[in-house]
Amino acid sequence: MAYKRSQVLICGGTGCTSSGSMTLVKELKKELVKHDILDEVEVVATGCFGLCELGPVVIVYPEGTFYSRVEAADIPELVEEHLVKGRPLDRLIYTEKGDGHHPLSINELGFFKTQKRIALANCGVINPENIDEYIAFDGYLALEKVLLTMTPVDVINEVKASGLRGRGGGGFPTGLKWQFAHDAVSEDGVKFVACNADEGDPGAFMDRSVLEGDPHALIEAMAIAGFAVGASKGYVYVRAEYPIAVNRLQIAIDQAKEYGLLGENIFDTDFSFDLEIRLGAGAFVCGEETALMNSIEGKRGEPRPRPPFPANKGLFGKPTVLNNVETYANIPAIILKGAEWFASVGTEKSKGTKVFALGGKINNTGLLEIPMGTTLREIVFDIGGGIPNGKAFKAAQTGGPSGGCIPASLLDTEIDYDNLIAIGSMMGSGGLIVMDEDNCMVDVARFFLDFTQDESCGKCPPCRIGTKRMLEILERICDGKGIEGDIERLEELAVGIKASALCGLGQTAPNPVLSTIRYFRDEYEAHINDKKCPAGVCKHLLDFTINPDTCKGCGICAKKCPADAITGEKKKPYTIDTAKCIKCGACIEACPFGSISKG
Repeated sequence: MAYKRSQVLICGGTGCTSSGSMTLVKELKKELVKHDILDEVEVVATGCFGLCELGPVVIVYPEGTFYSRVEAADIPELVEEHLVKGRPLDRLIYTEKGDGHHPLSINELGFFKTQKRIALANCGVINPENIDEYIAFDGYLALEKVLLTMTPVDVINEVKASGLRGRGGGGFPTGLKWQFAHDAVSEDGVKFVACNADEGDPGAFMDRSVLEGDPHALIEAMAIAGFAVGASKGYVYVRAEYPIAVNRLQIAIDQAKEYGLLGENIFDTDFSFDLEIRLGAGAFVCGEETALMNSIEGKRGEPRPRPPFPANKGLFGKPTVLNNVETYANIPAIILKGAEWFASVGTEKSKGTKVFALGGKINNTGLLEIPMGTTLREIVFDIGGGIPNGKAFKAAQTGGPSGGCIPASLLDTEIDYDNLIAIGSMMGSGGLIVMDEDNCMVDVARFFLDFTQDESCGKCPPCRIGTKRMLEILERICDGKGIEGDIERLEELAVGIKASALCGLGQTAPNPVLSTIRYFRDEYEAHINDKKCPAGVCKHLLDFTINPDTCKGCGICAKKCPADAITGEKKKPYTIDTAKCIKCGACIEACPFGSISKG
């Protein structure tokens, strides 16, 4: 292969792809041909870099120059300046506030400085569709080590010693789960390994990014798990709404088979292992392990009573290990670098790192991986860059619909499994939604419960009926029809559902309601007693008014009002007919003088 003087990495993850990054690849190659330097510059479409807010992202090596929000029209100038003349194109280089506008390479960005990448180590670094690049970064060395120098018990003990806990939400010790499946008896010797890549939480895209950016890591880890528990077949259950991830995973599986890393007698041993992709239709409940297994088997995706647990009776009635993508992505590094190395990261009971999808009211939305024990404040303000428009931080939702809201008073909480449970939230798969002063916490609870209620499989009455009753109360409160005792009714229903729902999804469905009542009870009381929404979100509790002292009589608001609720004469203060007003907010957005308020 000819020496390449430069390498241009372009994010090929879903976020940047939706913003046209694949067009950039085509335009870049076209310009390189035009300047006769195509043989000197390598163009690579990678997985997600992490800083999704700035996409499409282009990084030029060896300098590591980080270009953000690049458009196809920028490519000719970028090639001319950086790759032909050798001078970075300053106008596209991302610079952080306070750095004196000094061009930054990716390693100098504050978003990445405090991160420690284990599960995401290769994402944004390699071409996910090229197995040789994965191998160049020590890919499949862990599988080789396991098959040639370790026994299944050795592998299980190493994973147990690492302290790795399931990254799918429950936090169950991974090595212990593997031990149970290893010890389970199968009459015909058949066991299975499965991967949960369903990822149904709103705002979560951790597993998708690993599949898109480093699919071979999952394949290698599942083969190691298969060896450890005595399974020769694995299934990856991934939602069909992830077309890029599915395509790259299938390419990786085909390549691994071609290289003899999947299939019969891997590394000339007597161990054989194969993988198959099963597509899910997007049901949230299929993220629950027993519902997922039902779906793989072609049955209705609804939970099974436990016990028996999957380690004893899982897929097709056989002992089965099931972990999510992020959990598996840690396995090769643990095998290669050792349990002690992995356990040195994190906290006493939560070892290693955690990947979060950071979204909501935050400047740096994206994907990050931080050591367990990092505080919420560090995530929001140091990595996330704080709240846009000078707004105040109000809460962060972790764990998606199964989690809870963490208030500003707990910003210094160290993020790990036990700390989050103690404050009424949970780790979940890793979605982290930030909210500011303009968010109504009653409405937030209503949103998550509406999602959970809609996604309930309906098998058990506590979830099917109980969440419906809770949602009706929340909607009544948001509509200004709340009555005394509603808060207590919500708490009573929540306790009953948590105690009696069939699966983990039903049992955790009340968490957003309980946490918002716990930390924002005053907002519930304001909705019920004062018929006011302090955040100005719930439409039925709002009145829109025009300040006659600042209104210039321009009439712009009247033109924008879809309900013809605003009247007046030119150059005189306008008024709003509250009986006609549908409280859409169009007038506030249109007023150039800030004369319209809601409250």
